[in-house]
Order: sequence, then structure tokens, then C-alpha cells
Amino acid sequence: QVQLVESGGGLVQAGGSLRLSCKASGRTLTMYVVGWFRQAPGKEREFVSSISRSGGSTDYVDSVKGRFTISRDNAKSTVFLQMNSLTPEDTAVYYCAASRTFYSGTYSRDREYDYWGQGTQVTVSS
Repeated sequence: QVQLVESGGGLVQAGGSLRLSCKASGRTLTMYVVGWFRQAPGKEREFVSSISRSGGSTDYVDSVKGRFTISRDNAKSTVFLQMNSLTPEDTAVYYCAASRTFYSGTYSRDREYDYWGQGTQVTVSS
């Protein structure tokens, strides 16, 4: 069992940056693909980004490519999401999720993830 705790959310103006962290406890993250999802009010949860167990492969939804960067520090059991050039459309609750797997790639579907954090609010003002 792994517990995930997100942090780093907040209120930022359009064009600003935030860095989200997803800290795991209970287990090392070495055997887990980790993803970030977000859910805006009145919308379904959507995939944002994912990183492979080694960190060698990453994936992003088209709307954040070139603006967001996912990374991980397995020694600290933490995954980061650096978000730059934020727009009001990025406003949402951001969740990290983990999937224990031997797979060396990434996952983009929420049903592929076993563990979820509680989420952190990101609000971008115009």
C-alpha cells in the first residue's frame, strides 16, 4: 500500500508558475508509474502527465506540452509537476496517482492507476 500526498497548489496569476509535489509514503516509488490528473469544476477528470518508473519516459496531454514538466526523485519518493505559463484553463484540482507495475512505460488512463492522492487546488486568475 502506498499513500500519496500532493502539495504546491495555490493561487497564481496567468503566466505564472507553480511546482506540484507528490510525496509517497509506505512504499518506495521505484516500482510505480506515476501520473498527474486534474478535474475542473463541472468537468470530468482528465489526464495531464505521466512518468515511467525510471523517469526515462514521459507523456503529456497536448494542452500542456511545452509548458509542464514531470520529473521524479525516486530516492525521495517524490514526483514533481513543474507548471509554467499557466492559464485560467489550467484551474482545477490536481491529483497524483500511482500504479505498481513492471511496465517500463507510462499510463494515461485513470483506470490503470491503483492509488490516488487527495488532490491540491490550482487556481489561475486572469
